This record gives sequence, structure tokens and C-alpha cells, in this order.
Amino acid sequence: MLPRPAAIAACVVALAASSGLAACGADKSEQGVKEPASEGLALNLEGLNYNVFLTRQLNPKIQEDAAYIKEDAPPGSSLFGIFIQVCNHGKTPKTPTDTFVVKDNQGHRFAPQEMSPGNDFAYVPRTLLPHECIPEAGSVAQLGPTAGAMLLFQFPLQNTENRPLELEIEGTGGHKLTYELDI
Repeated sequence: MLPRPAAIAACVVALAASSGLAACGADKSEQGVKEPASEGLALNLEGLNYNVFLTRQLNPKIQEDAAYIKEDAPPGSSLFGIFIQVCNHGKTPKTPTDTFVVKDNQGHRFAPQEMSPGNDFAYVPRTLLPHECIPEAGSVAQLGPTAGAMLLFQFPLQNTENRPLELEIEGTGGHKLTYELDI
């Protein structure tokens, strides 16, 4: 039998550990749905796994960024690439969404910008067979440094300070995922 202080300490540790595990389980099921998820987490939306790998400001004057975009942002604004992967791990074909919005903490909403036709990094939804992903395995986008297909957003400079910025992904059935962007 443990001495009384040791028994109390053991109970406190056990309770803390079990509470932590329960909280972790609850957090995982709520991430992206009831609270924004962090970048780098693959979350299910209507049978497809969405993963926001990276968000970064783009400047076509930098060699690496010139492959993503050709034109600079207008004065007073900046361009950001949000690099995502969408995979079908199910048994039937599924079509990913094309409905994305970035919101700032003031309620301003921003839609993705049109990208040049033929841009190898552009996110272009298509029907995914089981075990297929966007970007396609072996593509320039998948093998590139970001490993994702790009959504291009233009923000007024002042809105980049209204953090957190959140990417809202709306599925074709109306369900949503939200990611907090790391900019």
C-alpha cells in the first residue's frame, strides 16, 4: 500500500493523464469543424482528406516564386499561395470542392484568384478515383517544394494584420472545414 501523500499524487497524475487523453481525442474530432485546425493536418470532409500544407507570400521576382505566378500584386496588396492536398482514401470516386474562402478576424472574406491556364501548380478539382490525390502523384506540384496544389489569394496589406486568417473549405454537401493559416 502506498503512503497517503504518494497515493494522492498517483491519483492526481492518473486523473491528469486520463483528462489529457480525453481532451486530445475530443480536440481531434473537433479540429477544423468546431475550431480551426492547424496547417499540416489531414482532415476528412465528405469522404475526402484535405490537408493545408503551407501558406506563404509570393513574389514573382524571386526565382522559386516565378514558377507559381508571373505578375506581381497591385500596390497596397500582396499575393499568398495556399498549398493543399486532397486525397480520396475511399472506395468510390469523389469530386473535391472548389469553394474556398479566407476570412480575417474582422469578418472580411476573400475568394481565390483566377490563375493562368496551364499553371502546373494550380488547384483544379477533378473526380478522384480511390487512392488518387490532387496534386497528382509525380506531378510538378506534388514533387515541388510545397508538395501541394496552389490556391492563389490577394489580400490588401492591412488585412494581413487582421489575424488569425482562416481558410474555410466548403464541401459539395454543405459541410465545412476551417484551417488557421500560418502567415
